[in-house]
Amino acid sequence: MSSSPLRRTALDALHRSLGATMTDFAGWDMPLRYGSERDEHVAVRTKVGLFDLSHMGEIAVTGPQADRLLNYALVGDLASVGVGRARYTMICQEDGGILDDLIVYRLREQEYMVVANASNAQVVLDALVERSAGFDAEVRDDRDAYALIAVQGPESSGILKSLTDADLDGLKYYAGLPGTVAGVPALIARTGYTGEDGFELFVAPSDAEKLWQALTEAGAPAGLIPCGLSCRDTLRLEAGMPLYGHELGTSLTPFDAGLGRVVKFAKEGDFVGREALQEAAARAEENPPRVLVGLVAEGRRVPRAGYAVVVGGEPVGEVTSGAPSPTLGKPIAMAYVDAAHAAPGTTGVGVDIRGNHEPYEVVALPFYRRQK
Repeated sequence: MSSSPLRRTALDALHRSLGATMTDFAGWDMPLRYGSERDEHVAVRTKVGLFDLSHMGEIAVTGPQADRLLNYALVGDLASVGVGRARYTMICQEDGGILDDLIVYRLREQEYMVVANASNAQVVLDALVERSAGFDAEVRDDRDAYALIAVQGPESSGILKSLTDADLDGLKYYAGLPGTVAGVPALIARTGYTGEDGFELFVAPSDAEKLWQALTEAGAPAGLIPCGLSCRDTLRLEAGMPLYGHELGTSLTPFDAGLGRVVKFAKEGDFVGREALQEAAARAEENPPRVLVGLVAEGRRVPRAGYAVVVGGEPVGEVTSGAPSPTLGKPIAMAYVDAAHAAPGTTGVGVDIRGNHEPYEVVALPFYRRQK
């Protein structure tokens, strides 16, 4: 039985011309790296990197009751988001399990854009369509309407300023405004998944290559280089940002993941999963079964997702993400561990790496926080 062909972004030919190593990611053929993933990681931390994120899933929610629909369908209070602002939130099942984590932009009074992870875009779209029954609002699949290019790193603002008249100094984190960049109409959003200052630019697919080339040229003096999904993963890991399928999933609630703050019980009206999430909130406060923590290696061996966390030879948790940290110079991991072993500074914790219990220290997340 033949599998479906991989989807390609509008920048596919350009990636190949740059010698990118391509990989299957959520059904998309995406650049994993262009050269050294360490060099790409360091460029974002110290200078600037350029990413193609066109695999992300954009869903439009419009109409007089778009705000009420989103308040019912998602755990956050989207009705309170001002026009031009964005919010990190989640969509959950009735039992409180996480279907996906999302960024929702309010573009106009009656128009929102929901951005889902590539692997969950269809699931989120289907759930929003189902939950829209009875609301005067329309849910529209806009995935083919956008290419998404991210410019991330301390030099990103200066580079973008050279290509746009938009007021970037006035653009706050988790906000977006319409403008033009290098003559290309774009939604300019101050968002990202790297732990650095940066921007995500939503443009028509037909304009993607022109914009990429303009950013490459303008960024060359600042050391801008193209970056793939591999360094994006180590950047988000250092920044303590969860990845769906690793730190988040349908077997976990936002409270299990230490992200209960995104659930807004005080908002007006009911929402999907409210009752289950209230119970989860009470459990997390009284007796959390496991807590998401950071682990830093004392040695050099790298933990991977699924490896057991042990104390005294007994399993007390599981690694969800692990990699060498270019910034810290040591292997790091995120893991769910029993609450009794979750306090920062806890030692005597090991990770079972192929039968050897390698020593790790429990630390607070994130591992890295940029200087403001």
